[in-house]
Amino acid sequence: MNTHRIRLLSVLGLAGLAFALAAPAAAQDDSVAKRLDRSKLKYEVDPDGDYKLTFNYTSEGRSQLVFVAGKTETVAGLTIREVFSPAGRVEKDGIDGTKALELLAASSKMKMGSWEIRGDVLYLVIKVLDSVSAKELSAMLDIAAETADDMEIELSGAKDDL
Repeated sequence: MNTHRIRLLSVLGLAGLAFALAAPAAAQDDSVAKRLDRSKLKYEVDPDGDYKLTFNYTSEGRSQLVFVAGKTETVAGLTIREVFSPAGRVEKDGIDGTKALELLAASSKMKMGSWEIRGDVLYLVIKVLDSVSAKELSAMLDIAAETADDMEIELSGAKDDL
């Protein structure tokens, strides 16, 4: 691996760590609202400025929360936004070291997104260029909701807390 790639990966990793540790006070962004409106998706803006959507799986009697970050981050001149969906609670769902290693291995096989723990919550997180279209954003929201809900079922059985 060349030095430039290692440096870029290090910058991306540090930026991700800084974002995860920072207390995000996200600001509402009209460009997200416009894309969600174009896709006819219902949402609300939470106190942090993130866009909160609820996906309903009526045939399964389940629902899943998904968020679009109201705040962007810039890395190496790229503007990045996150789509994230909670899948479990670390303590309550027994996510220990063994399970964390399984999630890390699963992340390496995923085409879109990865598992992250923030505080006591396990999230499926998709980091995307902020320039994604309404159609692309909608597809990523679907992926995040379905993947996180499947993991919630795996971790907690029939519970539908997230």
